[in-house]
Amino acid sequence: MVLHFIGRLQSNKARKAGQIFDVIQTVDSIKLAKRLNIISTETNKLQKIYLQVNIGNDPKKQGFSPEEIINSAKEVSELDSLEINGIMTMLPQGIPKTTLRDYYKKTCKIKNEIKESVNGNCNNLSMGMSNDFEIAIEEGATHIRIGTALFGARPQ
Repeated sequence: MVLHFIGRLQSNKARKAGQIFDVIQTVDSIKLAKRLNIISTETNKLQKIYLQVNIGNDPKKQGFSPEEIINSAKEVSELDSLEINGIMTMLPQGIPKTTLRDYYKKTCKIKNEIKESVNGNCNNLSMGMSNDFEIAIEEGATHIRIGTALFGARPQ
């Protein structure tokens, strides 16, 4: 079993997350990557991570912008105790299905570019939720988040 951390990770919680989780899917800044690298070096662990890309440039979402993700991936790949294993994205809410598909295609293209030019271990693509996971899979998702489909909507 491989445990993935999904969600906003604050720097002050990075040590605990690194101890518990095999993969941290939501590395959304260079600052967090550097913090995880320090912790992983101290614990002699190669921490697997996914870089979070804010593909829709949504001000309500975290992550690297599509314009900065490649250079950021290059910077993160120089950190000895981290290994970029994938890319993760969450789309803005309420977008049309055609736009949704375009965002997923763009995210897959970014993952492929990072795999080819930065890190050959960047094989995974975490995108898609209960309402759109079929399209995400069609566009290359290897990991999907379908909690609502499995457990129902969250109580209000």
